[in-house]
Amino acid sequence: MKDRLLALHSSPTTRRSSRLITAILCLSGTVVALQQTMVIPLLPDFPKILGVSADDASWLVTVTLLTSAVATPIVSRLADMFGKRRMMLISMTMIVVGSLVAAIGGNFVALLIGRGLQGFAISMIPVGISIMRDELPKEKVASATALMSATLGIGSALGLPLSGLIFEHLGWPAIFWLSAIVGVLLIIAVAAVVPESSVRTRGKFDFLGAVMLSTALTAILLAISKGARWGWTSELTLLMFVIGIVTLALWFPYELRVTQPMVDLRTSAKRPVLLTNVASILVGFSMYANNLSTTQQLQMPKISGYGFELGVMAAGLCMIPAGLAMVFFAPVSANITKRFGAKITLIVGGTVLALAYIARVFLTGSIALIIISAAVVSIGTAIAYSAMPMLIMRSVPITETASANGLNSLLRSVGTSTSSAVVAAMLTSMVIPSGPGEGLPSIDAFKNIFWLAALAAVAAAAAAAFIPRRGAKPETALRPVTPEGFELPDAAVSETEIVVAGRVVRADSRPIRQAVVTVMDMEGRPIDWSRADNEGNFSLALPRPGRYLVVTSADGWSPRSQVIAFDSAQSTHTVELGDRLTISGKVGVDGRTTSGTVVTLTKPTGEFVASTVTDGTGHYGIALPTSGRYILTALTESGHGTLARQIAVIAQSTVVDFDVPVDAEPLTTV
Repeated sequence: MKDRLLALHSSPTTRRSSRLITAILCLSGTVVALQQTMVIPLLPDFPKILGVSADDASWLVTVTLLTSAVATPIVSRLADMFGKRRMMLISMTMIVVGSLVAAIGGNFVALLIGRGLQGFAISMIPVGISIMRDELPKEKVASATALMSATLGIGSALGLPLSGLIFEHLGWPAIFWLSAIVGVLLIIAVAAVVPESSVRTRGKFDFLGAVMLSTALTAILLAISKGARWGWTSELTLLMFVIGIVTLALWFPYELRVTQPMVDLRTSAKRPVLLTNVASILVGFSMYANNLSTTQQLQMPKISGYGFELGVMAAGLCMIPAGLAMVFFAPVSANITKRFGAKITLIVGGTVLALAYIARVFLTGSIALIIISAAVVSIGTAIAYSAMPMLIMRSVPITETASANGLNSLLRSVGTSTSSAVVAAMLTSMVIPSGPGEGLPSIDAFKNIFWLAALAAVAAAAAAAFIPRRGAKPETALRPVTPEGFELPDAAVSETEIVVAGRVVRADSRPIRQAVVTVMDMEGRPIDWSRADNEGNFSLALPRPGRYLVVTSADGWSPRSQVIAFDSAQSTHTVELGDRLTISGKVGVDGRTTSGTVVTLTKPTGEFVASTVTDGTGHYGIALPTSGRYILTALTESGHGTLARQIAVIAQSTVVDFDVPVDAEPLTTV
C-alpha cells in the first residue's frame, strides 16, 4: 500500500538476504518470461520437424498464451489465500513438468501439452512482486519490484536469440531440457531462500467465478490471436467473441454479488487501480509491437528496399541490447519513483515509449539505428512497468496484493495479444510485390505499426495523468510525506506480522455489506484497509499485535472510530455500526400532528427513489440515498394537502419538517 505501510509490513531481512531473495525471484521471472518467446524462432521449422501444418504449429504459441491468461488471476488469488511461496513452487513445477513432457514426448501433441503447462507459470511474476512487498525492507521494494516487472520484457527479448542458438547447435529438445534443469534449480533455490509470507486472506475460493473468467478469457484471446487466420468476420471468430463477451457480461454481476469474489471489482474500479490497469493494456500493446516488428524488419530481404536480410539468429541477437536496457534501467526507474512518485514514473515511461516509436518511424536506414531505437523502446517499457506494481499495491488491501497484481499482469497480456494480432494484420495487408503471387510487407506497414504503438503509449501516459495524487501536500504536512501522499517510515520493522479478521454488523447483528475498514497506528499513520464482503467479514494485515485506531464506514451509516487491541491473528473482532443515516422529520397539517401522510423522495430528473408513511406522532424516516439533489414531497392522508421541497443530500443525516396547509395544493379534477 503506502510507503509507511510497506515499511511496517516488511520482514526484517539482512542486506545480503534481501539481495538473494530479489535475485532468485527476478531470475525466476526471467525464466518464466523466456517460455513466452522461446519457440517463436522455431515456428518456421516445426511444420517440417513435427509433420504438421504452419497453422497447427502456431498453436504452440497460442496455447501458452491461453493457459497463462487463465492461470494468472487464479494462481494469484490462491497465493493470497494459501501462501505465495507455495504457489511459486507449484508454478515452477509446472514449467519442469511441461518441459519434460515436450522434451521426452518428441511429437506435436506432447509439445502442445508441454507448452500449455509452461504457460501456467507466468503468474510467478505478480506473485513474486507480492513476496517482495511482504519480505523486503521498504527501501528495497521499489527497485526490486521495478526489476521484477521488467523481467517479462527481459525474458521475452532474450528468448529469441537464446532459443535460436540452442536450436542451431543442440537441436530443439535441448531447449526444453534446459528449461527443465533450470526449473529444478530454481525450485530448490526458492524453497531454500524465499520465506513463506504470513499475509493471507481468509475465506473460500470462488470456483464458479474462476470458471466463468477462464471461459471468457479463452474465447476472447482465441478470437484475437486466431482472427487473422480464421478471418475476422468468420463464424468461428465471431462465435468466440460472442461467447467471451456474453460470459463477461454474466461474470461481472456475479462477482459483485458473490461473498468472496475471484476478482474484487469494487476495488478494481477505484481510479488508481482502474487507470493503472488501462495503462497496463496500452503499454503491453506498445511493448510487444517492438518485439514483433524489430526482428521481422531486420530479416526482410534487400529487394524490399528497406530490409537487411539478416538470419533468424542474427536478428535475435539484435534484441539483446533491448533486453539489457531493461535490466540497467530498472534501478533508474526505482529512483524516479522514490523521488517523484509512481504516477510520474508511469507518465515518463509512456512518454519515452511514444518518442522512441516516433523516432523509429524515421530511423530505418541502418541496423545500428534500429537496434538503438528498439533499445529506447525497452527503456520506456522498463520505466512504465516499474511503476505499475507500486500504484497497485498502494491502492489495494495488503491481503489482496497478489491477486491485484495478477489482474494487472493479465491485462498486460491482453495488450500483448492484441498487439500480436494487429501487427500481423498490418504486415499482411500492406504489401509490395516480390514475385508471382508473392508479396512482402511494405515499409509503410512497419511505420504504421510504430505510429499506432506511439499512440498507445501516449494514451497510457494520458491515463496515468488522471491517477489521483493522494494525501497532504508536502509543504503543508506536519510530517514528511511521499510524492504519493503517504508518510515516510522512520525505520523498518517487525517480525510479528499478523492477519486479523472481523465482522461489521448492525445493532441486530445482521451483517453490513461492503463496509470499508481502515486501520491506523496510534499516531494516525495508515496501516491497511479492507472492504467487508457480503457477509460483513473483513481481514487486515498488521505489523504486530497491539492497539490500533480502526475507522469503519458504510454507505447509509454513520462512520465509527474506535481503538482496538489486536492480540493475535486468531481473535475475531466485531464492529457495530449503530446509527443509520436517514432523511427524517415531522409532518403537520396547519400546525397539527398528522399520521398516515405519504412522504416520497424523487430525483429532479423524475426517477422515483423511495416513499414512506408518517407514524402516529407524524414522524417519518427514509434511508439516506447517495449524495445529490432530490425532491421531497408530503401528501396528506385525505389527499387534500401536499407540499414539495428540493433538498441537497450529503453524507450525513438530514432533517426536513413539513407543515402542510390544507389548501396548499387542492385536489384537482380533470
